[in-house]
Formats: sequence, structure tokens, C-alpha cells
Amino acid sequence: MNRIPIVFAFDSNFEMPAGVCLTSLLENAAQDTFYEIFVLHGRDTDFSGSKLNRLPEIYKNCSLTFKDVGGSFSGAYQVRGITEATYYKLLIPEFLPEYDKVLYSDVDVIFREDLRRFYDLDLGDHYFAAVDNCAELRPEAREYVTNLGLDYNSGYFYAGNLVVNSALLRADKMTETFRKMGSQTYQQQDMDIMNIACNGRILRLDPSFCLSIQLYHLIVNRRKEFEKLFSSELLERALESGIVHYNGAKPWNGACLNMDIWWDYYRRSIWFDQKFCFDFWDRQCTLLDRLPLGKRFRLLVRGLLGR
Repeated sequence: MNRIPIVFAFDSNFEMPAGVCLTSLLENAAQDTFYEIFVLHGRDTDFSGSKLNRLPEIYKNCSLTFKDVGGSFSGAYQVRGITEATYYKLLIPEFLPEYDKVLYSDVDVIFREDLRRFYDLDLGDHYFAAVDNCAELRPEAREYVTNLGLDYNSGYFYAGNLVVNSALLRADKMTETFRKMGSQTYQQQDMDIMNIACNGRILRLDPSFCLSIQLYHLIVNRRKEFEKLFSSELLERALESGIVHYNGAKPWNGACLNMDIWWDYYRRSIWFDQKFCFDFWDRQCTLLDRLPLGKRFRLLVRGLLGR
């Protein structure tokens, strides 16, 4: 059995999306994969009565452990309603000292394949492995990365899905650096800290490990340019079975790209609620009915083309 430790960080407000995320993880696990799932949370969150506790009963290929790490990043900069919990990923080497390597994921994602190929990566002297935001193809991203004092050609990496080299981070005392940077006003918070502190020490992965909305648009609309960075086969794999990251609009709140994928796993999960489902789609239909015919047609075309 291949045991894979994977870490998430969220509070009770995100239990339902987290549950759908974990459902997709376990539904796509290989027969010989066992996920050791850890949930990092703050002091005010209590999961004792949560449906999450039923997952190891339903899926025999996992364990589930909750860890209260509240206050670990107290005083950290918070913006856009994103709280202290977003920084917890940077302290994983401290929270789980028994592991030399772990996976981390945000919960606004859907998994569509087993994760062993990512966990088995040789990280060498890299602190993390992650997916680059491909700033060289996106002018607005280039400007942002440059303003941070970074070279966009060296990569600016998403923090939503990570392979974490905990052993090396501990050896180099990087968590101390992360803590010191936490109070600074970085717009992208933990992601900026990771990219600045670990500049040149993050291994670039193909988009299938974190298929963000921005990368999805690039693959579909600027395929030839993207194929200079990754092979056509890797890009196709990302579209077909990559980890879908809803790093913009959330599919449980409203219409967004790839919402159909999320809703498929929501319906499979123990969090499925007929009224919530009906009310959501009723609202979408009402909004659609209010649009002029021309806009309705454009939405239909975008849906058919995946754009």
C-alpha cells in the first residue's frame, strides 16, 4: 500500500466545499493508495460533529486527523477576507515533523486522478514543487511578478497545490523566515511569501497539478504558445484529468468555468442536499432568463467551447 500524506487547511465555513474536494480525492484514488489526510484549523473551529468524520468509514483507503494550529500565524496580514488559515501551509514542516515530504492542497479544487506520481517526485534541493502561473504569456502577471522584485522567467508559482519538501525546509529553518514575512502587506499573502523566500528553489510542474482558471484559458485559447513550455500531450492530460483549481469564482456560489465538474462530485458526496441544489440552479436559470437574447447566445457558445 502506498501511503500518501496530504494536508488541507480550512475552518468550518468551508466544510461543504472541503468535503466535495475530499470526495473527489478519494473517488480517484488508486487501489493501492492510502491517503493520510490532515486538516489544519484554528482555535474557533470544532469538527467533532462534522460529516467529515464519516469519510474514513465510507472510504477505507484513508485516515483523517484534525490538528488545531490556531495562533501559529497570529498578526499575519489579512486581505480580501482571506484569514490566517491561508498561511498554515507554510508551517507544515513544524506541524507534521514525522514526515519528510507531504502534499498540500487548497479545498477549492477537484481531483481527477491519483496523486502518487506527484508524491513520488524527487525534489532534490527544491523546497517545493508547484505549477507556474506562466507570467511570460500574461502581461498583467508579468507586471505583478516584476513589482515583487522577481524575474518572471524564473517562475511565479501557485500555492494552491504543493509538494512540500519538509525535511529541507526544516533543515534550512525556512519556517522562521516565513513567520517573519507574515506581517508584511503582500497582496497574495502566502503565495508571495513562498515565491520570494524560495526564489529559484521551486520545481516547476506541468499544469495538471494545478489547472487554474488562467491556465485553462491559455491552453484553450493560446495552445501554440503554451506548447513552447509543455508538450501537447501534457496539456491534453491537464484538460482531461488535471486537478481543477477554482482560484476565482467558486462553483458553489455561482456560475463559473468548469462548474459542471464540481457539481458532479457534489452530487456524489454525502454533502449533497436537494434543496441547495435546486435553489442554486433555479437562481442561475432566473439570471439567464433576465439576459437579452444576444447575451444568452454568447453564454451558450462559451459553454459549448469551454471558454
